[in-house]
Amino acid sequence: MDVYEAIAARKSVRAFQDRNVAEEVVTRLLAAARLAPSASNRQEWRFVAVRDATTRKRLAQAAHGQSFVGEAPVVLACCAETDGHVMPCGQLCYPIDVAIAIDHLTLCAVAEGLGTCWIGAFDEAQVRDILETPPEIRVVELLPIGYPEDPSVREKKRLPLDQIVRYERWR
Repeated sequence: MDVYEAIAARKSVRAFQDRNVAEEVVTRLLAAARLAPSASNRQEWRFVAVRDATTRKRLAQAAHGQSFVGEAPVVLACCAETDGHVMPCGQLCYPIDVAIAIDHLTLCAVAEGLGTCWIGAFDEAQVRDILETPPEIRVVELLPIGYPEDPSVREKKRLPLDQIVRYERWR
């Protein structure tokens, strides 16, 4: 599968097969995330890979009761060890850099036959308590990973290019 096919096939998966994801596959996904670019090569991303069923259920509760989060065989807590560096454009580095790493990982997951779902609806303090992260570590996203119950590719409803792209200037 090439990258364009992976992009077209990627979807938010909220129902997973009762099937384990091999450790070497998770390692490959994390290795892909590690290769992502980051501002000034800061590499602030950190990941907590959770396989334990009890912990996954607790994370689902911290994710506002989204039970499917706990039903995935692996949940990644996508975190940042950051000093709060702000780029010259005024944006914080860590949320952008962690997002780029997650995107690398999610596209590789598709190539592996896996599904993911970006979860931003969670209580960070609860997640940090569950995972025993130090106070300086930010939890940016949760990412359940597993084999999708429905592996079919869905057509994406997206705005046409002429509504989202300007050339040379905004006008």
